[in-house]
Amino acid sequence: MLHNTGKLAGCTVFITGASRGIGKAIALKAARDGANVVVAAKTADPHPKLPGTIYTAAAEIEAAGGKALPCIVDVRDEKQINEAVEQAVEKFGGIDILVNNASAINLTGTLETPMKKVDLMLGINLRGTYLTSKLCIPHLLKSKNPHILNLSPPLNLNPIWFKNHTAYTIAKYGMSMCVLGMAEEFKGSIAVNALWPKTAIQTAAMDMLGGSGIGKQCRKVEIMADAAYAILKKPTSFTGQFVIDEDILKTEGIKEFDVYAVEPGWLCSINISCITSTFRPIWFFLLIDSLSSGATPAFKSGKADSAATGPISDMFNIIRGILSPDIVKTTQGVYRFDLSGEHAGVWYIDLKNDAGSAGSGDPPVKADVVMALDSADFIKMFGGKLKPTMAFMSGKLKIKGDMGLAIKLEKMMAMMKSKL
Repeated sequence: MLHNTGKLAGCTVFITGASRGIGKAIALKAARDGANVVVAAKTADPHPKLPGTIYTAAAEIEAAGGKALPCIVDVRDEKQINEAVEQAVEKFGGIDILVNNASAINLTGTLETPMKKVDLMLGINLRGTYLTSKLCIPHLLKSKNPHILNLSPPLNLNPIWFKNHTAYTIAKYGMSMCVLGMAEEFKGSIAVNALWPKTAIQTAAMDMLGGSGIGKQCRKVEIMADAAYAILKKPTSFTGQFVIDEDILKTEGIKEFDVYAVEPGWLCSINISCITSTFRPIWFFLLIDSLSSGATPAFKSGKADSAATGPISDMFNIIRGILSPDIVKTTQGVYRFDLSGEHAGVWYIDLKNDAGSAGSGDPPVKADVVMALDSADFIKMFGGKLKPTMAFMSGKLKIKGDMGLAIKLEKMMAMMKSKL
């Protein structure tokens, strides 16, 4: 992990959504340097399912060596933000760093998204980030090394990141566009950057919404705290950057990332470099929101379906019918499926060798990707009735191996849907 250097000692850090999760982790990292932290969040009373309040977070910050100011703040409320900013300036003498961490998410299509949810996401993600920045900037301009850091993704206009959740993407990209504009507007005066995780990050909210088993496939919040720290100790000349946590930590000399894994060996073996520069949606890697709870199936070899009959066999007959050299050429991956439930067994799809092959039992060569799920969910997924992303985050699907190849398999699923 990245060691503290003391560079944030005496600095005042204003963090939205800092009562738990990534926001609190960043607060504690700064506190270990002896920073002053403004915990600006809504949770004043204990949540029935989520741990932590602004007061418990403040106590942890003080215990870590920092000074804390808990403030009840809904980032949609200009008066509450103003009061928190004024309290911070009065107590600590100014504001040196702003971390816009507060965010809202609702992963539905245009017709399924109530305007109340649209307003919520735009109000917190876009307007809240813009407003909090606007009110802090006059004080940041007086700081020796001021920073604004938004927890938001790199901008990528590929329609795939919009089509299933246009409102959410617009709202989240709004935070990133604040980085783009403000970095240029305040160049030379305030550093304005964005930070986004390369992999899933475990939080209490994710455990509640995605099922506790999903956490084993994630990294700890400390990786985001370390990455934020690496950014915030840089000079203001480092600005307008859309930073990926792992990438910046590598520049800091970090080589071993298993220390950040909830279950060592999992995410460090998942290769998602093919999408490093894209908007990795938080529900895919968070990680983070709006999913049913469910236990993650464990990987197990199982027994091949020697009879090779039934609905799984029928599905594979369709798969074999659409295999082609073109699919093999564009995919270059071997997949193994460990199915449990009524039609348990091991199946494979080879989209790497010759013209491709598919069938029951172990693949002829080592699999690049192993997927474990219930046989009923396999049928739904390849039949177009269950999105792999939702299956993964709800704990119905467990993936080990090259995540980029797992994503490529969706092309075949789309072809399958047209055949059914």
